[in-house]
Amino acid sequence: MSEVVVIIPAFNEEKAISHVIHDIPKNIVSNIIVVDNNSTDNTIQVAKGAGAIVLSEKMQGYGAACLKGIAHLKTLNVIPEIVVFLDGDYSDYPEEIPKVIEPILQNKADFVVGSRALGKRQKKSLTPQQIWGNKLAAFLLKLLFKQNATDLGPFRAIKYQSLLQLNMQDTNYGWTVEMQIKAAQNKLIYTEVPVSYKVRIGISKVSGTLKGTIMASYKILFTIFKYALK
Repeated sequence: MSEVVVIIPAFNEEKAISHVIHDIPKNIVSNIIVVDNNSTDNTIQVAKGAGAIVLSEKMQGYGAACLKGIAHLKTLNVIPEIVVFLDGDYSDYPEEIPKVIEPILQNKADFVVGSRALGKRQKKSLTPQQIWGNKLAAFLLKLLFKQNATDLGPFRAIKYQSLLQLNMQDTNYGWTVEMQIKAAQNKLIYTEVPVSYKVRIGISKVSGTLKGTIMASYKILFTIFKYALK
């Protein structure tokens, strides 16, 4: 069985993080790494109590937390073959990890995105701006990078060596789309699988605020055109 690790960036997710960790299939996943991103609640204590490796990243940003988790992988006793990224708000279904990594295990893909657009979504789990923003980003990814994407979903799996090849840099909202663009540029075998999605626990720091929505939208579009014009 391939060595699989999960990286979960987390900011003030004390009410959700234990549920996420609990639902991760432990017979498949060898290490669960929660990267706390300056939480002011008990996220760190709850995550440790649930059995995760907990790291701290002081630079605020989703990408910064993910990069911290990736850097830690080099210190593990066994280097992983597959890295899964998962949000800490319990909107994803961690028990679907086997479905997300299956194309990699079957050597049919290097990189898999769990598509909420293709899967079953609970009502109001995605805001209208998220739905239309994803459609626009997917359209641009196909137009500019020939990638058949339907979603920028955070629930994703990638071969560890392929992840290193991408040399990820973005420290905030552009993280997911940077990964998809660089996967296309590096000719990774890309695929999507349908995943289920539910209303998150707590209020989103991105789509739950006007400022977060505007900043995320701007950064995603900026990132797409930055790489398209290189």
